[in-house]
Formats: sequence, structure tokens, C-alpha cells
Amino acid sequence: MVRIGYTMMTEQAGPRELVAHVVGAERVGFDFSVISDHSFPWLDAQGHAPYAWSVLGAAAQATRDIPLMTYVTCPTFRYHPAVIAQKAATMQLLSGGRFRLGLGSGENLNEHIVGGGWPAAHVRLEMLEEAVGIIRSLFGGEYVSHHGPHFDVENAKLWDLPDEPPPIGIAVSGDRSCELAGRYGDLVVATEPKRELLTAFDAYGGTGKPRVGQLPVCYDTDRDAAVARAHEQFRWALGGWRVNAELPGPAGFAQASAHTRPEDVADAVPCGEDVDAFVEAVRPYAEAGFTEIALIQIGGDRQEPFLGWAETKLLPALREL
Repeated sequence: MVRIGYTMMTEQAGPRELVAHVVGAERVGFDFSVISDHSFPWLDAQGHAPYAWSVLGAAAQATRDIPLMTYVTCPTFRYHPAVIAQKAATMQLLSGGRFRLGLGSGENLNEHIVGGGWPAAHVRLEMLEEAVGIIRSLFGGEYVSHHGPHFDVENAKLWDLPDEPPPIGIAVSGDRSCELAGRYGDLVVATEPKRELLTAFDAYGGTGKPRVGQLPVCYDTDRDAAVARAHEQFRWALGGWRVNAELPGPAGFAQASAHTRPEDVADAVPCGEDVDAFVEAVRPYAEAGFTEIALIQIGGDRQEPFLGWAETKLLPALREL
């Protein structure tokens, strides 16, 4: 059975609200949760970008059983990999072993703030590979010194380590990232239901490991209102990751999506309250081989109605997949 998750989307709600939302998600029966790690929203209309790791710490204390995961953190620009290792180990302790560390090569939208420039994709993947190696070394509990092409670590050690380090997930979009995920990841992360990504992941060593997807949805009893909200806040997503990884700010995403119509968004995002439409949107992930699918309810102020509807209508239907 496919596990259904809930997304704390930091781009659309403040920190206290995000914690309340994941508490609600646990209450209504979501199987796991994930959180985005942003320094900017995609569009001004979303309006938020709190620090994900503070939210995670609060969520670990406010919830009891629901697993937590970054979806995803970039360990190469805003954060040094040695800092990520410390944060992840602490989260695993705070959550009582419920944390998974999702990593990716990042987006210019978030990483540009430290002023290091934005290298080509192949360089970003080289940096990710080196960063994952540093994090795993530190999870081993010994002193670590490292002097590589992209990072230096000088006599570092994690003094508070869980018995089991957090599993590492790696986001994929093409063959090279699938290679990294298969070789170095404990699970794979993707935002598109492409079977070929999972096939490549398996070919590089990922067979039998969890595979986590993500899908935006927009519940509302008024379908027209849902379509309008999805268009206002989520039309950026139709640009694809080759575009979305490169643009430096919300103004760029607004310009790039200026000609995206509400009906274009409605074709890609299930909107309204038709349970069957939501199930059919999730189905391609299940059929591609994803074992877990995290839903994003679009609209920071529309989480409680969504959670109530999910408990009684959506989750029971999705359990049938």
C-alpha cells in the first residue's frame, strides 16, 4: 500500500501555523510529513519563508508519531554540509528517530542569498556528492577532516548522535542525480511520476529502497476558487525543474509564468472536492513505483478544511491504490 504524506510548505505559511498544520495531519491519519526548506517563496502571493529547521524542531515536540523529513535541503550553499550533519543528527534525537534527511542540488531562488554565484548543474551535482560524503562521515561519530574541491572540514565531530543516523534521501531529475541517489542515498526523492527515474535509481543501486514523490493539490468546495488559488500561488510549478532551479527570485517566476492560464494549472493540479480526480492525480505515482507520496495543499489558510476532508474522504480513497 502506498503511504500518503503531508507537506509543510514553508512558502505559504508562518512557523506557528506550519506546526499546527502538521499536528493536524498527524491527527487525521497522514502516514508521514515533509517540509520545504526555502529562503524565498516562489511567488509573492505565497508570502512566507520561515526557517525550516526551527519549524522541524517545534514539530518534533508537538507531534508524537508522524515521521518528519526535509523535502529538500541543499547542503552546498546556504548551509555547509558539516552544519547539515549536526542539524540532522539533532533532529533525529529530538524526534525520537522519526527524521529523514532529504537532500538536493538546490535552486538559485534560495541559494543566491549568500552571494556565491550559481554554477552549472553538473558542478552543483559534484558539490552534492561531496557534501553527502562529508555528512555520512560525520554520522560515523569520529573526528572528520576533509579538503576537497568544493568543501573544507577541519577537525569536526558530532557530539550528540542518535543510535541510528537519519536516512538520507536524494532528489533526482536526471541520470546523474539518479546515480548519486542509487549509490549514496537510502531513499530517492522526486517531484514527477517518471518511471524512468526510478528505473535509473534501481540500476545504480536503489533496488528495494523507498521512493518518495510529491504532488500539489488544491481542495475547496468551490472549484472555481480552488483553480484561482492554484493559479495565483502555484503556476510557477508548470515551468519544470530546468527552469525552476535557475531563476533567482519571485519576480522572475512571476514573469516566466505570466502567460500561464488558470485552465493550464487546473489541467496539472487537481482542484475542487472531486475525490476521484485527486485519486487519479496520485495514481501515476503509484503506477510508476513510488512507495510514498506527499501531498501539498495549496493555500496556507486552507489547511484545516483540507485536513478535515482528507480524513473523511481523501485518505480512505487513496488507501485503495
